[in-house]
Amino acid sequence: MARVIVVGAGVSGLTCAVRLLEAGHRVDVVARDLPLETTSAVAAAIWYPYRALPQERVTAWSATSYAAFERLAEQDGTGVRMVPGTEVHATTRPDPWWLSAVPGLERTDRVPAGWGAGWTFTTPLVEMPTYLRWLAARVESLGGTLTRLNLRDLPTGGDVVVDCAGIGARLLAADLSVVPVRGQVLHLEQVGLDHWWLDGGDEGRPPTYVVPRSGDIVVGGTDEEGDWSRTPDAGTAAEILERATRLVPALAGARVLRHKVGLRPARPAVRVERVGRVVHCYGHGGAGVTLSWGCADEVATLVGTPADPGAPTP
Repeated sequence: MARVIVVGAGVSGLTCAVRLLEAGHRVDVVARDLPLETTSAVAAAIWYPYRALPQERVTAWSATSYAAFERLAEQDGTGVRMVPGTEVHATTRPDPWWLSAVPGLERTDRVPAGWGAGWTFTTPLVEMPTYLRWLAARVESLGGTLTRLNLRDLPTGGDVVVDCAGIGARLLAADLSVVPVRGQVLHLEQVGLDHWWLDGGDEGRPPTYVVPRSGDIVVGGTDEEGDWSRTPDAGTAAEILERATRLVPALAGARVLRHKVGLRPARPAVRVERVGRVVHCYGHGGAGVTLSWGCADEVATLVGTPADPGAPTP
């Protein structure tokens, strides 16, 4: 058993903490932002590999997470549901590179006017406030702790440090390849929608998604690399709503409940590796939820692996 300090209380940090506690380690989670203050709390949180590479590893992590969310959807109080939906495209496209990670994907020509093709599949939808509370409660029930702590460096205590700092890895891991990708969303009143819709943004257009939850509908979005602003922009919100309503006309006239902005932690490749006593797990882009359980399983394996005494610790 090791004493492990997990840095970060978003979906990646909490999921890693759960897996490490289940493996018998002592785990303390420390973070500047508590779970409901993180970028994870803003996410529409539909299982979908987005802005994350390399493809082979992401597909494997995504498949593991899909299976884990299927099991969680059977439990009360997790905030996870399995919901059918449709991704649309301007023209017919090859199968997605992550096809093997999701069962039952089928092509369809039943798409809204203005789109030419699409595919349908059932995927986990995760209501993040509920789910983050469930994860935090799971950490505590297994004997872990969660503490607010503003760090300027990775902690020096513990046997192993797991770095799930997200965008904070620019500072804590001295990794300037991590960049923010600004995502703005609106929450609309629920108008009886029970099917998700996604336009992944052909030809450089921003993605448009409509994700129904139990009490509202999350619509987005933007994909603004290098933009650090967390302040919602009124013009951007109007443009998002226009795109979403074109995709799902039933949204016309729906009341806007709130606006949110999150900064996705993007990187040329997701980093999951051990360097000395530090296990890094960050750079998930727009797929933090999608990769969470798969990456957490790998982190648990790495924590159980003796550190290379010759490897430098950042």
